[in-house]
Amino acid sequence: MASLFQPLYAPQRTRTPTHTHPILLPSRSPSSWFPVTNRANIAAPHNPIKLNCFKTKASSTSAANMATEKQVQVFDSEEALSVSLAKYTADLSQKFTQQKASFTVVVSGGSLIKSLRKLVEAPYVDSIDWSKWHMFWVDERVVPKDHPDSNYLLAYDGFLSKVPIPPGNVHAINDALSAEAAADDYETHIKHLVHNGIISTSETTGIPKFDLMLLGMGPDGHVASLFPGHPLLAEKNKWVTFIKESPKPPPERITFTFPVINSSANVALVVAGAGKAHPVHVALGNGQEPEPLPVQMVAPEGQLTWFLDKDAASKL
Repeated sequence: MASLFQPLYAPQRTRTPTHTHPILLPSRSPSSWFPVTNRANIAAPHNPIKLNCFKTKASSTSAANMATEKQVQVFDSEEALSVSLAKYTADLSQKFTQQKASFTVVVSGGSLIKSLRKLVEAPYVDSIDWSKWHMFWVDERVVPKDHPDSNYLLAYDGFLSKVPIPPGNVHAINDALSAEAAADDYETHIKHLVHNGIISTSETTGIPKFDLMLLGMGPDGHVASLFPGHPLLAEKNKWVTFIKESPKPPPERITFTFPVINSSANVALVVAGAGKAHPVHVALGNGQEPEPLPVQMVAPEGQLTWFLDKDAASKL
């Protein structure tokens, strides 16, 4: 695995980032019922959060769901959700950085990055040990990193440009490759980090075990770039795969597969807005779909926490 890095400079923007050094990117060659726990102490000072918790019905899609510890939190607003998500993430960061030399975090695109905005504010921006963070993407559009569709660009604008994560700890795809080659290259890079002890592995499967996976969900119930009815839902062997005919543009993407997603120590599903109430109802309530939705297949070895605003939870 090559160790050289090439600088990627942020495009011009109207706001000024809190630090200006470029993010450096690796130059790589292709190579039943569940208990629900009420986290009662997460309200921010002067901003009380109304928190409701639901029992959640087991999905019949996989026996693995039976072993997943699941929490469901509902907030009065997306703002309150963001406050809680920041504390949740900061608490996990502190836990893992006290235990080991790295904290491996996987993010998605979409509205998830906006919901992380409280992490770049006090008290977290100054108290988190950013030097141990390693950041990955659960999926990425195969476009240049300065393209408006890039999940990297979205994360840079809303998060990476505001926190001092070491440039070498930001693990983006090689967008100069084809979708298939970029997926293979990203999997090879992850294997390299597993070999070096940066990423843990599942004791039961040997699959990469990321410390925290932060996922959004689409109105159709998709997660990552795993869409309803798509053959990739059944992928068991690859850690990272590709799609060339995404039902949502742009068409070419790379994505983690469910074996990797479900190997995670912690998964947060962050969902806001009335437009996503139906798949939430299907996943957590009595809503019906002819086939299981991708979000119903999220069943990590560790803990699954749903962060919902009241609009997303309106049908529960």
